[in-house]
Amino acid sequence: MTKIPYGRQDIDEADVNAVVEVLRSDFLTQGPVVPRFERAVAEYSGVEYALAVNSATSALHIACLALGLGPGDWLWTSPITFVASSNCALYCGAKVDFVDIDKHTYNLSPHALERKLVQAERDGRLPKIIVVVHLCGQASDLAAIHTLGKRYGFSIIEDASHAIGGRYQNRPIGDCRYSDVTVFSFHPVKIITSGEGGMAVTNSAELASRMSLLRSHGITRDPALMTHEPDGPWYYQQVDLGYNYRMTELQGALGLSQMARVDAYVGRRHELARRYDRMLKEFPVTVPWQHPDGYSGLHLYVIRLQLDAIKGSHKDVFKSMQAQGIGVNLHYIPVHMQPYYQSMGFKRGDYPEAEAYYSEAMTIPMYPTMTYDQQNLVMSALEKALA
Repeated sequence: MTKIPYGRQDIDEADVNAVVEVLRSDFLTQGPVVPRFERAVAEYSGVEYALAVNSATSALHIACLALGLGPGDWLWTSPITFVASSNCALYCGAKVDFVDIDKHTYNLSPHALERKLVQAERDGRLPKIIVVVHLCGQASDLAAIHTLGKRYGFSIIEDASHAIGGRYQNRPIGDCRYSDVTVFSFHPVKIITSGEGGMAVTNSAELASRMSLLRSHGITRDPALMTHEPDGPWYYQQVDLGYNYRMTELQGALGLSQMARVDAYVGRRHELARRYDRMLKEFPVTVPWQHPDGYSGLHLYVIRLQLDAIKGSHKDVFKSMQAQGIGVNLHYIPVHMQPYYQSMGFKRGDYPEAEAYYSEAMTIPMYPTMTYDQQNLVMSALEKALA
């Protein structure tokens, strides 16, 4: 049985009271709390509009639709991500391709992206959207990718599921300076949680309006968006094909309460990460590298095993940690190596840096309520596993 998980939510009395207050109110689904949560995230991120939804996956989907992605279009993303970052294209009937990662940050490599764009322009298959994943909470090189976007004409979605509370060039991740839409996740093991839930933020009034429609069946009560004058005060129109992607008031209340602690959570993650960095100096592992342009949200602490310096295999170390009650994980299996994607023609060897990362990576436990004693137990288990 796992004694120390790789991640864990922190629910305090204020969170419980916020949810109970909603339970005792008149609104459980669409009420005043979710808009307050949206405003809190928008203000924190320095962005104009925020649209709460039931998951980051849903946020990615409606962001793609709002940007006009459809059959015949291409979406490119990193192979080192959760499958939702690429599945969102398939939901729209579009095609997917990947760009290999930077060997230091593990994020999408701007250099690999530029090389691929040069070839894609020759082939007449440039992407419509790039989904830029901020793996583990560290921002990708957004300025470089944005410059390429201007040159080659693609839109940018930031998948910041790991990154609320992080910064890039001393401004909040999510301010959409270099992107059209940013997506956050509030899954229980993320920086803050709403149980399940996500949010799409943008500075575009047009994109915000479109995503607002899409998250709620394509239905509007705004006369300005209707085809004719309302029949009466009860009237609404479905003006598009949308989905039931709304966030509940219960989720909104929990997320809003958690927002008060986002900086404290990220700060504590940095304390634990610095301590890991110090303790792992003599271990045959590579610790996470932080680009000087950013301040990571540090959702995950991923080490890479120096396999030529240890006796066991990647699998041996992983299984040893699990046997000792340490909830290690692997973020992520390269998407192009999943059977569903290999059936599309992707194969092992397509993205060498991503595959090298996968062969060595291991996520070790880190979360805000983790104690130094628990961290010491992780280190003792790792020492034994590496031996």
